[in-house]
Amino acid sequence: MGILNVTPDSFYDGGRFVAEREIIDQTEKMIEEGATFIDVGGYSTRPGASEISEEEEIKRSVTAIKILIKKFDNIIISVDTFRSKVAEAAVQEGAAIINDVSGGELDTKMLDTVARLRVPYILMHMRGTPQNMTQFSNYDNVVKEVTNYFHQKLQRLNELGIKDIIVDPGFGFAKTIQQNFEMLKNLEYFKLLGRPLLAGVSRKSMIWKTLKISAEEALNGTTALNTVAIMKGASILRVHDVKEAVEVIKICDHLGN
Repeated sequence: MGILNVTPDSFYDGGRFVAEREIIDQTEKMIEEGATFIDVGGYSTRPGASEISEEEEIKRSVTAIKILIKKFDNIIISVDTFRSKVAEAAVQEGAAIINDVSGGELDTKMLDTVARLRVPYILMHMRGTPQNMTQFSNYDNVVKEVTNYFHQKLQRLNELGIKDIIVDPGFGFAKTIQQNFEMLKNLEYFKLLGRPLLAGVSRKSMIWKTLKISAEEALNGTTALNTVAIMKGASILRVHDVKEAVEVIKICDHLGN
C-alpha cells in the first residue's frame, strides 16, 4: 500500500504532493514500483496534528481521487479517514477501501456508512484523537488489550454485515516506542483474529527516535521492521517507499513466508 498524503503537515511528506502534477508523478512512481493500492489521506493523523474541517478534508481527498481515477486505469484507492462524510464522498468518486485509524470511535456514523457502502474496511486501533493520543498509552499488556479491542470490534462489524476487514494494530497511535516494538515482536498473535494484517511502520518515530536520526534517514530502519512484519504474518505493508517494501516481500517469499 503506497501512501499518498495530500496534506501540508504530515510528519514525513507533508506538502510534497499537493499540486496535480505532484500527485500524478508520485502515484505513477509507486505503481511502477509495485504498489497494489494507493492510500489517499487528506488529514494528518501524526501526534499533535492540527484539526481541519470535514469540508477541507473532502476537498483535499476527493480532488486527489478524481485526478487518480482519471489518469490511471484499474487503480485501487483506499481513503485514509475517520469521518463518514469524507469516506462516503471518496467512495462516490471511486475509492474502493475505507482506512479508518479510529475504528469507528471518532464518528458514530462511520461503521453504518461502511456497511451501507459495502466496501472493504481497514480497522485500526487507536485511543483518543490525533491531537491527544499520546496521553492514552497506559496498558497493562498492550498486545492482549489491543487484541481484545479487535475481538469486540469484529463482533460489532459482523453484526452490521461488514465482512471484508483488514486489521491494523496501529503502530505509533497511542503507544510508546517500547509498546510498538512489543506489538511487532508479537505480531503473529494478531493472526488469531483470522483477518489479514496491515503493518504501518514506515519512517515512524519508533525507528528514528530509537536510532537517533530523522524521519528522512529512516528508510533502512523501515526496511528492517517491514521484514520483521512480513516474517511475523503481515499481509500488507503501508509504506512511503514502495520499491524497498516490494523487495522485502520478494525476499521473504523466497524464505517461505
